[in-house]
Amino acid sequence: MGLPTAAESRGAVMALTATPPLARLSGASAAPRSAASPVRRSDLAWLALWMTGTLLSFTMVAVSVRALAGTLSAFEMMSVRSAFGLAVMLAFLGARPGLRRDLSVRRLRLHAVRNTLHFASQIGWAVSVTLLPLATVFALEFTMPAWVALFAVLALGERMTVSRVGALVVCFAGVLVIVRPGLGGFQPAALIALGTALAFALVAIATKKLISTESTFAILFWMNLMQLPMNFAGSDPLFVLRLEWWMVLPLLGVGVGGLTTHFCLTNAFRHGDASVVIPLDFLRVPFIAVVGALFYAEPLDALVFAGAGLILAGIVWNLRGEARRA
Repeated sequence: MGLPTAAESRGAVMALTATPPLARLSGASAAPRSAASPVRRSDLAWLALWMTGTLLSFTMVAVSVRALAGTLSAFEMMSVRSAFGLAVMLAFLGARPGLRRDLSVRRLRLHAVRNTLHFASQIGWAVSVTLLPLATVFALEFTMPAWVALFAVLALGERMTVSRVGALVVCFAGVLVIVRPGLGGFQPAALIALGTALAFALVAIATKKLISTESTFAILFWMNLMQLPMNFAGSDPLFVLRLEWWMVLPLLGVGVGGLTTHFCLTNAFRHGDASVVIPLDFLRVPFIAVVGALFYAEPLDALVFAGAGLILAGIVWNLRGEARRA
């Protein structure tokens, strides 16, 4: 979710930080940082920006899925997401024919593995959102950083520094503080959320490996192209006849949010190691807890804010450690 040489990565990072966001869709600026390298100060700013976009996009999708859950299945909602994403990618391709050069098939097998895992994880996530409180789903999902940290060491050769390990431990403790008042007892749907977290971790590692040679455009194009038939296979072929006017906004939320989530997260990986990017994603837990309380009357306990404080402390610790390494 092979890396280039350190010299190639440093040159690519310098070019990337000077490139406008839309230009990063093309392969010319689509090179990652080297494994286990320190995060530059300019990269930290971009990293925070892209992770903010990821946070808002995930929330948009979660709220939209809740709105559509009584009418469309998870497969049907994700069919809309994939169709919208593919339409946008084709529009980019029509406007910038040069992007066709990015669509190489040399790593199609890794694209297929990544997109199959992501297909399973997004269906599990959509089902979990309809069965569990939003804060619980997002908190259980954040068993993922432990898996990402392990897989990043094994598959990417990243080095686990004291600040990175400490940040994961503190952030995970914050998640446990938030989850404790929400669970109350065992819920079978929680197993779906936990399985989704493992699949998302593998997707993150596959993404990190792909960006060494693939542009953001190529990753998003193959993702939507491959997942569209997968989602249609589990959908009612006539589900489009059930669509009504009030669904326009939530359908747009699923489509736009699903696309911008991957765009922002993929670009975040270009500015930091997986074990740096993922702890920032913990911010989704306290944020979605507030959204659930405001819009769905889901109980908001003071421990949610205590957990949020731990999460923020872990993130700050990690960023300060990366700044010192830089």
